[in-house]
Amino acid sequence: MALIPWRQQGSSLPTRPAADPFEALHREMDRLFEEVSRGWLAPLGGREVSFLPPIEVTETDDTVRVTAELPGLEEKDFELNLEGDVLTLRGEKRAESEEEQGGVHYREIHYGRFERRVQLPAEVDADNAQAEFRNGRLVVTLPKVAKSSARKIEVRAS
Repeated sequence: MALIPWRQQGSSLPTRPAADPFEALHREMDRLFEEVSRGWLAPLGGREVSFLPPIEVTETDDTVRVTAELPGLEEKDFELNLEGDVLTLRGEKRAESEEEQGGVHYREIHYGRFERRVQLPAEVDADNAQAEFRNGRLVVTLPKVAKSSARKIEVRAS
């Protein structure tokens, strides 16, 4: 197995190789993911995407549940839409900080739009969907559409 030496960002010279080959592989995979994700996370509505909430989808016999971690957001900061079998979560995350140090006033404002689309694993009843948001965690419960059970049809000879 050949390992590619890890390079510092912006440098064409390799840095000191890691003692553990798995660490070197891990670094290289991180670097590759960062490079590729720059293209994926590029503009959304003219602004850079700076936040992609982690999402978990679980399915039971009766429901599909989608959980999203949205730390620092309030209900007004995002919207949820269901179109066909795709659930879309989109919004904007804003963070402001102010600090005064030695007579100098510092103020930073960070913001970025995000959008996540989740293809649902089953047909759901949109009219009975429920969403609960508490302490930065969104839980969407979508009841599955009841499927008619299969029945054997007897055939009679005529």
